Amino acid sequence: MTEHQPPDQFPSSKAYRHLIDAQQTLLLSTCSADRQPEISYAPFVQDERGRFYIFVSELAKHTPNLLQNPNASILFIEPESRCRNLFARERVVFHCSARTVSPGDPLYPRQLQALEDKFGNMAALLRTLPDFHLIELTPETGQYVAGFGKAYTIDLDRNILHPFRKEP
Repeated sequence: MTEHQPPDQFPSSKAYRHLIDAQQTLLLSTCSADRQPEISYAPFVQDERGRFYIFVSELAKHTPNLLQNPNASILFIEPESRCRNLFARERVVFHCSARTVSPGDPLYPRQLQALEDKFGNMAALLRTLPDFHLIELTPETGQYVAGFGKAYTIDLDRNILHPFRKEP
């Protein structure tokens, strides 16, 4: 696609939303205190504002990373078994700011209930453990790749796609 194509020929936001909605976990990239990149995953829920919530243990490397450095990237990617070309898997990447949601915050019981509704008894059990933190991941920028030559910047305010342009 070229930047001269009319916007109606670009995928709609439904395309990247469909990929996210088909996932139960997100891939999470964080940075350790000694600036080492770490990658992991976590089950998630998403609210109506587009923010993601994960409930994670202090024993996992990504939790102290997020508590010390509130920058993270999250990835949703087409399963290998469904893609036609492993070099061009459909994917969505968000750069996010992270914050801990405290038990006194009104979001805390609502998002933990959403996790329990989605994941059942395991989420209910994790709520009883003292080393778990509810983390809110707020997307600040996003990119959607639909395949070769089909990369888009996600306009998070208007929920539309723009052709990706490499910075000079």
